[in-house]
Amino acid sequence: MGDPTGFMKYQRQDFLHEPPQMRIKHFREFIQMLSEEDAKKQGARCMDCGIPFCHWGCPISNLIPEWNDLVYKGQWEEAYERLSATNNFPEITGRVCPAPCEHSCVCSINQPAVTIKNIELMIVERAYKNGIIGPCPPKFRTGKKVAVVGSGPAGLACADQLNKAGHEVVVFEKKEIAGGILTLGIPDYKLEKWVVERRIEWMQEEGVVFKTGVHIGRDIKVKDIQKKYDALVLAGGAEVARDLNVPGRELKGIYQAMEYLPQQNRANRGQRIDSKLRISAEGKHVVILGGGDSGADCVGTANRQGALSIKQFELLPCPPEERRPDNPWPQWAFTQKISASHEEGCERDYCILTKSLSGKSGKINKLHAVRLEYAEKDPETTRQSSCEIKGSEFEVKCDLLLLAMGFLGPVKEGMIEELGVDLDAQGNVKTHDNYMTSIDGVFAAGDMRKGQSLVVWAIQEGRSAAQSIHHWLMS
Repeated sequence: MGDPTGFMKYQRQDFLHEPPQMRIKHFREFIQMLSEEDAKKQGARCMDCGIPFCHWGCPISNLIPEWNDLVYKGQWEEAYERLSATNNFPEITGRVCPAPCEHSCVCSINQPAVTIKNIELMIVERAYKNGIIGPCPPKFRTGKKVAVVGSGPAGLACADQLNKAGHEVVVFEKKEIAGGILTLGIPDYKLEKWVVERRIEWMQEEGVVFKTGVHIGRDIKVKDIQKKYDALVLAGGAEVARDLNVPGRELKGIYQAMEYLPQQNRANRGQRIDSKLRISAEGKHVVILGGGDSGADCVGTANRQGALSIKQFELLPCPPEERRPDNPWPQWAFTQKISASHEEGCERDYCILTKSLSGKSGKINKLHAVRLEYAEKDPETTRQSSCEIKGSEFEVKCDLLLLAMGFLGPVKEGMIEELGVDLDAQGNVKTHDNYMTSIDGVFAAGDMRKGQSLVVWAIQEGRSAAQSIHHWLMS
């Protein structure tokens, strides 16, 4: 390290954020990056720790200490070279990744972690600004053709790697725009869509072909794709959302998070939304079920739409403020996290079980729930049993109920059923170690194979699958 005492001299300095009362008036990003001098100081905080556990925490094994040191030395171009060696889309992970690397940072044992995620974003955006990066088509082609179904982070990473290896790659996307969850799932205030479009345009200039509005298994038979291409990659994600099976579910005003969030993203793009189909929190009492990232995204979106009140209920207990003994460093810290969306206004509550929903004239206006009590974790299964607390029943006003309770796996109807690939116990597409399914020449990557996960894990899946596909094609 250039400054082995940097972690003692400098404090953690995060990006500045626009005040909550101002940023809820728009859907744009609200971060302000650091100056070059301040970025160098943050890079200097990276310790000469001997064993960089941040590598262990990072799903794509980013060379974090190396590019932190290069930033400290002002060698930004070299820093980007090290960053891009392991990450296809650092401008995306630098914005939306929850930074598991920072949870494993040696510095975080007894003080705030190094600002790894922020430094990553500054490296790549500076590289774009200074024109040191750009499209670089492969110098030769192998003559092999690969079809990638799904243009989310796994599909994009897989396509990018295969194209760089010289294969002809076509990405099929059933939606009207490429990017998957990056364009239609993640709100603009976290990831403005020009960021994704810039990268996709770059990939197109390098030779990747994108065909949007094409639903494989419905518009085109999978067998026809198999005849035309040497390999097929299934990267359609885990789209089956967990539903709420309680009395009153049939009432109007109840939506899945992935019905609600994509509609607002489309509206932000200027697409016309039929007023009868518009889902808006304006002037409504909103309840969100689910305490994960999708739930937080619903909070931020509802605030920007002008919700009258927002409550976010979680079935599980409130996480602790500090690590528990059974959750030691360098593991991901299962502690309470306050996102930027929560800072903007939201009432959070835990151990809440929804019992029923009621309404008037076919529309929801109340949610009926009860509080739960959890027993100690079973030391063998690590599971916690729960029971309802007698007399804890309550009801809240609810004009709009958003379900953000996670996903159960990929859609089976259509492509997967037609292919007849084997599934695992969780209902995901089953693969061998080389990412190949039970059908020769058909591979799977991302949430469709792994189950619901992070964007950075999807990128890792796409990269690893591409490596296996390349070896298989060239063998």
